[in-house]
Amino acid sequence: MGKEQLDVLREPAKVRGVLYALLIYNDEVNTFNHVINTLVRVCKHTLEQAEQCAYIAHNKGKCVVKEGALEELKPMCAEICAEGINASIVGD
Repeated sequence: MGKEQLDVLREPAKVRGVLYALLIYNDEVNTFNHVINTLVRVCKHTLEQAEQCAYIAHNKGKCVVKEGALEELKPMCAEICAEGINASIVGD
């Protein structure tokens, strides 16, 4: 990864023009496989990305799974919640 790419990743989301983040929350109900499969399908994550998000949520209590415009994140959040996974959108 080049220096410019690393600098962009280090910038706060708001500086990059991203105003909203979709989060999932840990629970004691959903299996890792269910969460992973849902993130792959809904957020278009790779299997590795989805696994990392599931483990982060499990260990930290929550995980940002997608950043973007509110209009993009709302249907994703609704679909994740419909799957029984706690999710919310945070931002300005």
